[in-house]
Amino acid sequence: MLAAAAALVTAVPAAAHDGSARPEEKAALGAEHAQEHTKVREQLLKLGGYSQLARIDSLNSLTRSQADVNARFHPKAFGQFAEYFQSPDFAAHIAMLPTGKVLLFSFERMETDPTEEPAPTNTLGRANAGRAFLWDPRRGTGAAAFTKVTPPELVVPDGTGEKRPAPFFCAGHAFLPNGMVGVFGGNLGYGGGAGAKLSLVFDPWTESWSVNKDMEVGRWYPSVAAAPDGRLLIMSGHTDQGWGTSTSVIERFPAKSHPVPFEKTLIPKDVPTDTLRVDAPFGADSDYPHLFTLRDGKVYGLGRHATRQWAFDPVAETRTDLPARPDGVHRGYGSAVPLPAGLRGPDSVLVLGGDRDDPNTYRLTSGGGWEKQQPRAFGRTQDDTLLLPDASLLTVNGAYGIRDYGNGDYNPKSDLKYRQIETRNALGEWKLGPAQRLPRGYHSNAVVLPDGRIMVTGDELQQLANDPKIDDDMNGSVEIFEPAYLHQGSRPALDRAPDGPLRYDTAFNVGTSTPDRVKKAVLLAPTTATHSLNTSQRHLELGIVKRQGNSLRLQAPPSANDVPPGYYMLFLLDENGVPSTAKWVSFR
Repeated sequence: MLAAAAALVTAVPAAAHDGSARPEEKAALGAEHAQEHTKVREQLLKLGGYSQLARIDSLNSLTRSQADVNARFHPKAFGQFAEYFQSPDFAAHIAMLPTGKVLLFSFERMETDPTEEPAPTNTLGRANAGRAFLWDPRRGTGAAAFTKVTPPELVVPDGTGEKRPAPFFCAGHAFLPNGMVGVFGGNLGYGGGAGAKLSLVFDPWTESWSVNKDMEVGRWYPSVAAAPDGRLLIMSGHTDQGWGTSTSVIERFPAKSHPVPFEKTLIPKDVPTDTLRVDAPFGADSDYPHLFTLRDGKVYGLGRHATRQWAFDPVAETRTDLPARPDGVHRGYGSAVPLPAGLRGPDSVLVLGGDRDDPNTYRLTSGGGWEKQQPRAFGRTQDDTLLLPDASLLTVNGAYGIRDYGNGDYNPKSDLKYRQIETRNALGEWKLGPAQRLPRGYHSNAVVLPDGRIMVTGDELQQLANDPKIDDDMNGSVEIFEPAYLHQGSRPALDRAPDGPLRYDTAFNVGTSTPDRVKKAVLLAPTTATHSLNTSQRHLELGIVKRQGNSLRLQAPPSANDVPPGYYMLFLLDENGVPSTAKWVSFR
C-alpha cells in the first residue's frame, strides 16, 4: 500500500496533491480503497522530502547487510549484536546511573528529514528546548521501559523571555560523589552555537533535576572531569558570544565554599561554581578536550590540537606543559581512554580516533612521554571506545567526518566499515568484529551496562533516516552488543557487596556462591559521555587477600587518586574473563 501511494505521489502533479480521493483512483480501486490511498499519501506529503518508504527501505537494507556481514563472526570469538529497539530520545548525551538505569538526553527536533539539521542550534525561544528520558533495562525494550524526566523550565538570555525545558544539549557532564550527574552549559539559540551558563544536577535517586547558580561564563562544547576531592572541573567551550569565542576560564563545582555532596540526601540546589587561578587556553578549535584524572592526582587535558596538552593540579591550581602529540595534527571528535594499570589507578591515556586518515593510536604516560601504539584497521572519527570488565577495549560507532558517513555530508548512506566494531586485547592488538545495525557518527554514544553488555545509541540523523514510524514518539534507537566474554560459559556469581561507602586502603568482604571460579575482582567506573568524549572511564583490579567459604576479602584501592570518590560497578571474573553481574559500591 505505501509503495502504491508513493508511486501516485510521484506520478501526480503537485497541484493535485490536495487530500481528496481522485476520480481515477475511485474508478480503478473503488471508493474505500481509494480513500485508504489518500490517507497514506497525506501522511507521506506531511513528512516532507524524506519519505517513510525511504526510512523503512534503509532500515531493511541495513538489517540485511548486518546479517550478511555478521555470519562470518562467531559470537564466541567476536561477540554479537543481540538486540535492536526503538527509543524516545536521540541520546546525544548518556549516563549510566548507579540505580542501574540509563539517562538519555538531547533536544526537541526541528526536522524529520535526515538530510537537514534537526537540532535547534540557531533557534530562539521555546522551540530551543532540551529533553531527557530514563531507560530501565530491567523493564525490557518497549516504550514502557522509558520514563520522561523533563529538565526544569527556565528562561535563557536569548531576548525572548520565553520559558522552555533547559536547552542543555552540547553541554558537558560528569558524576558527583553521591552518584548525581552535574551538567554544565548548553545552547542559547544563536551565533552558530552560543554557550549557556546553565548549571544543573540530575538526581538518580529521586529521578529529578535541580538548578544551580549560573556559571561565570557561557559554554557550548565544554568538558568536565571529577578531581580526587570529588569536585568537578569545567573547562573550555564557546561563550555566549557564539561559535569561535572560546573561554580559557576553569570553573569548579561546587565552589570551595560549599561542601562536596557525598550523601544522597545532599542535593546541590542554587550552588555556585568558583574559578581556578590557572586557565586552560585550549582555543576555539578545541571543542570538548579530553580530561582524565590519573593516579598522580592531576587532571590531564588533551586538546584536539597537537600542541595543546597540559596537566592541571587542582590543589595548587597550576598548569604544566606536556609534549605535543606526535601526530602533529588537529584531531576532531574521537576517543581517548585511560588504560588499566592493575591494582592502581591509571597512569597513561590512549588517544585514538578523530582523524580519518590516521589509524594509529597514541599513548601518553603521566610522566609526559608519548609513544605510537598499534593501529586500528582504519582511521575513523566520531567513534566511542569503552573499557570493558576484562580490561579489553571496544570501539563502536564512527564515521568519515562530522556529518559524512563516507558518501558526502548529510547523506545517510554509509561505508559499511564504519559499522564494524574493533576490540583491543591485553597485548594492544586490535581486530575487526561484527557490524552494528545503524551507522552512528556525530552524537553517537555507548556505555557498559552492569550485566557486561554494551548499550549503543545516538546519532540523530541516522536514527531519523531509519525510523520505522516517524510520526510516533519513538524516534531514537538502541542496539545491545554482547562481548565475546558473554559467550564463554556461565557467569560467576556476585551475591553480596557492602551497601555503605568503602574506605580507601582497607579490606572488605563480598559474597559469592561460586568462589572456586573467581580469579579476579575489578572496579569499572560508570560513564557519562557525549561527542566521543568520556571523562569518567576507569578500570582497577582489587586484590583478593582472603578466601573463606563463600566469602572473598578484597583490598580497596590506596587513595582517591586511584579511584575518585563515587560509585563503581564491582565485577567478579573467571579465568576466561566472564564477568558476574555487577554490584554497585561507593568510595569516599
